[in-house]
Amino acid sequence: MVRQDKDTQSKADARVRPNIFYCTFAAQTQFVLMERIAVFPGSFDPFTLGHESIVLRGLKLFDRVIVGVGSNDNKQPFFSPEARVAMIRDLFQDEPRIDVQYYTDLTIDFCRRNKAQYMLRGLRTTSDFEYERVVAQVNQAMLPEVESVFMLTFPEHTAINSTVVREVLRYGGDVSKFLPARLNIQRYMPR
Repeated sequence: MVRQDKDTQSKADARVRPNIFYCTFAAQTQFVLMERIAVFPGSFDPFTLGHESIVLRGLKLFDRVIVGVGSNDNKQPFFSPEARVAMIRDLFQDEPRIDVQYYTDLTIDFCRRNKAQYMLRGLRTTSDFEYERVVAQVNQAMLPEVESVFMLTFPEHTAINSTVVREVLRYGGDVSKFLPARLNIQRYMPR
C-alpha cells in the first residue's frame, strides 16, 4: 500500500521533498523516491535556442523531460509532425533523460498518460505570462496533480520565436543564430 504518511514529521519531509512517499508493508515503512517527470509541450515549429535552453535547464529540476510535440489546429505548420519530432530527437540523442513524443489530444491527457507531475513552460514576455497563467489555471482545475512550472528565458533568447524563424525560413534567410548549433535545419525542410 502506498500512502503519504499523516504524522507531523512525515508532512514536513513531504513539503521539503514532495516526491517522497512512504510505503507500509506488514508494519515496515520504506521510502520510495518517485521519478520527477515534466512535460514540455509546444508545437516547436521549429525548435529554437530558447526551447533548447528550457529543456536543458529543466534537467536540473526533473529526472526526465518529455518534449511533447503537439498539434495546434490554430496554426498552419511549416514542418511536418514527423520532422519536428525527428529534429528534437536528433538534437538530444545523447541525453537519455529526454524523450520526444507527438500527441494530438489535450496536453493534460498527454501528461496523465506519461505520469508527469509537472508541466514546464518558458516565458519570454509579460504577454506570455498572461496567456500561460490562464492555461495553467485551467489545467490545474482539470488535472490538479500536475503543477505548472514557469522558467524565464535568458534575455538573449527573448526575441526568438518560432513564428519569426518560420517566416525567415520561408524566404530563404539564415536562421542559424536562432537555432541550436547542432541542429541542421536544412535536413528537415519541407520538399
